[in-house]
Amino acid sequence: MSLGAILVVLFTAFLILFSTLMLLKNDRIPVKFALLWILVFLVLLLVGCIPNVIMSIAAKFGFKTMSNMLTGILIVMLFFMCMALTIIVSGQKARITLLTQELSMLKEKVEKMGKENG
Repeated sequence: MSLGAILVVLFTAFLILFSTLMLLKNDRIPVKFALLWILVFLVLLLVGCIPNVIMSIAAKFGFKTMSNMLTGILIVMLFFMCMALTIIVSGQKARITLLTQELSMLKEKVEKMGKENG
């Protein structure tokens, strides 16, 4: 891997780390997703620091180039992030439905009490 490619990988890794830490500091993402992005940072850091070892691992798994293996790993990680977000959205939907039902019941009780008193 050329020096330019190594520098781009390292720059990207530290950009991901900086962005993740800033989002985490401002409470824009939960810690569990920040950990996934930190894992991406670590993978890119390894690729940038020891490209020959990563290239030999890629060859053992049957990848033609290291970039194909990294792309595959990142796609799998993004798939798991999407699954986690889907689970969160489904849970939130169930909670919203429950809250709507409870609010309707409370509204009905308030209206009933209003009719009894008025």
